[in-house]
Amino acid sequence: MQQHIYHLSHIDLDGYGCQYLSTQCFNTIECYNANYGPEVTARLEEMVKKIEQDKFLQGEEIERLILITDLNLSTKEGNWIEKEAMRIGAKLQLLDHHATGANAAERFAWYTLDTSRSATLITYDWLQQHYGFDKENNLSDVVKAINAVDIWLSDDALFEYGKVMLGMISGAREINRILFPKEDRAFKLSLIDAAKERVSNINAPIQLDDDLHQIKKSFFKQGEDNTKDNLVAFYVTDLLTQDRQRLTIHYKGYKGILGYNVGNTSIIGNTCMLNNPDYDFYMDVNFRGHFSLRSNNKLDVSKMAAHIGNGGGHPNAAGGKIEGYKDSFVYADVRRFVQDYIEEKCS
Repeated sequence: MQQHIYHLSHIDLDGYGCQYLSTQCFNTIECYNANYGPEVTARLEEMVKKIEQDKFLQGEEIERLILITDLNLSTKEGNWIEKEAMRIGAKLQLLDHHATGANAAERFAWYTLDTSRSATLITYDWLQQHYGFDKENNLSDVVKAINAVDIWLSDDALFEYGKVMLGMISGAREINRILFPKEDRAFKLSLIDAAKERVSNINAPIQLDDDLHQIKKSFFKQGEDNTKDNLVAFYVTDLLTQDRQRLTIHYKGYKGILGYNVGNTSIIGNTCMLNNPDYDFYMDVNFRGHFSLRSNNKLDVSKMAAHIGNGGGHPNAAGGKIEGYKDSFVYADVRRFVQDYIEEKCS
């Protein structure tokens, strides 16, 4: 029977390490990522809705598995997802190493807990046992490096390499994971893949550290070479343009593109305006409600900033703060809040 995997994992090296493995093991897989707290529930709900949609479109003759890695669930969360999985006809499997999940692990048969290994190593062993994955053990060294740093085996030969990988993922902030989750994940998995290719080299930690700038540039390079900042700006601007219908907001009859925690507004905002001449402004809001505005002589954004956020600036570059801003792990909620806020200010 055809199998469809829905894989939720953490947002650190160990979490993405699990997905680096699962995406190579399974042909049909959709990935999600969450930090601890309310985001876990939000992503689980998102997965359940996606499975319901897929069942409606594809029918019942597909085995669907919800795979959760490097995240411990509370008993309450476990009860909820177990009931939902039964309702939608999906199987469940959780693979984790955090001791805080001990109570839930005792409660649920699908909850595998092993505090002696990283989630990446647990996932690797599980995939090998149940799916015959990586029979040649080509990925074993990179898995061991992640395991060494994640459970802090400082005497392990691959510990220093794991440390470089840890910083590599924590520092990979070029793409906002809430706004563009698929692209952000693809970027991070590409970094792990590049690390896998260097793990057995002489002075591997130093080489990986030295190579990281070029590794990142190679991901964002779409044509001619440029500085990394410009390559990232062009890449993100293309994403904003391709997805602009989902990102559109309005202010007093003017049409804008709303980014979330994108940053680098001077380059990205101005490039976005040049690439989208039918739009009047670009707005980027961060998780604290601070926003930046850019225009290209179509809207005096200094007046807009003063109107909606007690801010100011120049006619084509301004900023301010949305008072009472309510952040969300779901971009659609952010866009809805900002649009409602603007409409309230304009009423």
